[in-house]
Amino acid sequence: MLECVVNISEGQDAAVLASLSDACGYALLDRHTDVDHHRSVFTLAGNDSSACIDAARALTDAAASRIDIRTHFGVHPRLGVIDVVPFVALHSTPSSEAAIAAIDYAKWVVEAHRVPVFLYGDADLENRSLPDARRTAFKTRAPDLGPHEPHPTLGAIAVGARPLMVAINVDIDKNDLALAREIAGKVRERDGGLPGVRSLGFDLPHLGQVQVSMNIVDLEQTSIEEACVEVERLIIESGATVARIELVGLVPDAALAACSKEFLERSGLSEKISLERRVAGREENRD
Repeated sequence: MLECVVNISEGQDAAVLASLSDACGYALLDRHTDVDHHRSVFTLAGNDSSACIDAARALTDAAASRIDIRTHFGVHPRLGVIDVVPFVALHSTPSSEAAIAAIDYAKWVVEAHRVPVFLYGDADLENRSLPDARRTAFKTRAPDLGPHEPHPTLGAIAVGARPLMVAINVDIDKNDLALAREIAGKVRERDGGLPGVRSLGFDLPHLGQVQVSMNIVDLEQTSIEEACVEVERLIIESGATVARIELVGLVPDAALAACSKEFLERSGLSEKISLERRVAGREENRD
């Protein structure tokens, strides 16, 4: 089984989002939308690689026909309309299948939409990271596939293959972007923080708050609870308060099991966000 977590640069137009969800069909497990990020994350899964790739292609076609990057604004960094497309091997599926699916999709999107592609993770021969792709795209690094200039309406796409990870946000009940960025820097592995944690600070103008947004890319080194508790500690230490903890997408059972019951209850996280349970529930409904 393969998972594909497609990040689309649209988080405000309900009609467009509904059409994108419809395009995914049976493969859609979850959609997370953020108005301030102006971004939505579509979690797709298929019992074989072709089903997952087909759903990702359908979502790409729908987004390409409805969204123009030239009119996009949002606090989250982005390369294009169909911004990030990672493939993930689930259960006993070998990781090589995710890399093969990523390359398959990348070649298709170049042919179908003439969009430049930057490869990352296991799909990239140099195993470069997504943050590296964002920092170097069109500056010191040319696209791996496709045109050498951004598409006029679609921009570019980062396509990769990676292990399971967790994206989670901690909102701060204070309008202080400098504070969010300071805390993000303290927990970010690259700056000497927590192992396997990537983090950014964002403004949330619709809420009058700010956010520490984390990708936990190595759950064996740092658990969800460890990352969030450290951010909470730094927020409280600064004199601010935690507004909420928000998960983006779904979480593997093992990552939930590594958290204490007290943390899960306090954070509002439950078995409903389990990737495995969502897949099982879909299969039961199908039967």
